[in-house]
Amino acid sequence: MEAEAYLEMAAVEARHWWFAGRRRILGALIGSMKLPANARILELGSGTGGNFALLAQFGSVTAVEMNETAREISKTRGGKAAVHHGILPEDLPLEGHEFDLVCLFDVLEHVEADEAALRAIRGLLAPGGRALITVPAHPSLFGPHDIALHHIRRYTRAQFAARLRAAGLRVQKLSFMNIALAPLAFAARWLDRLRGTRQASGTSIPPGPVNALFTLVFGAEALVLPRVNLPFGLSLVAVVSAAD
Repeated sequence: MEAEAYLEMAAVEARHWWFAGRRRILGALIGSMKLPANARILELGSGTGGNFALLAQFGSVTAVEMNETAREISKTRGGKAAVHHGILPEDLPLEGHEFDLVCLFDVLEHVEADEAALRAIRGLLAPGGRALITVPAHPSLFGPHDIALHHIRRYTRAQFAARLRAAGLRVQKLSFMNIALAPLAFAARWLDRLRGTRQASGTSIPPGPVNALFTLVFGAEALVLPRVNLPFGLSLVAVVSAAD
């Protein structure tokens, strides 16, 4: 993404319903993993550091981010996360390091060589380690919103599962998420196409009551996703480990 997009992200990610709701879901999923005490956690494509506080609840955090603007912003967020420059899949400054949890939150869709990126993640997993990965779903939705955010693709469930397995990863959980608000997002994406807009829609914070409602609705999936897989939604989330 461009530097301007990271500046916009830093301005909204603490309160925007999508970021706030996703953090609730991710926190619930990580909490269900029963990681070791002071787990070694890596976030790849950490952006402006909006997930550091969440991840630090479960262990020590290392992060890799390719964009200098995003890295500098993340260093102002406080905490003890070590933030490094790196690029998936070929330029990761982590040789000899292993992690109990590797996180890739809406990053894989930006990577041309996505299967190679997943193989790199497999190589970073400690024995018994897992990766938590989210991606946008439904290739039919690909449009101005994705182009503005420099997405290369969106995934079907079958495509995502195939990429994971081809990279030598065992799928422990694969579910859709954001089921309740998906119809609104579908409508917004199709409206973007009709209008011919070239901007990413839905990136600004909506009015307070609407933002609070959307956060509550989306975040409520934290109550069910650790136990069940949702059959539909705007995104996909996977928990994977290294295959034998």
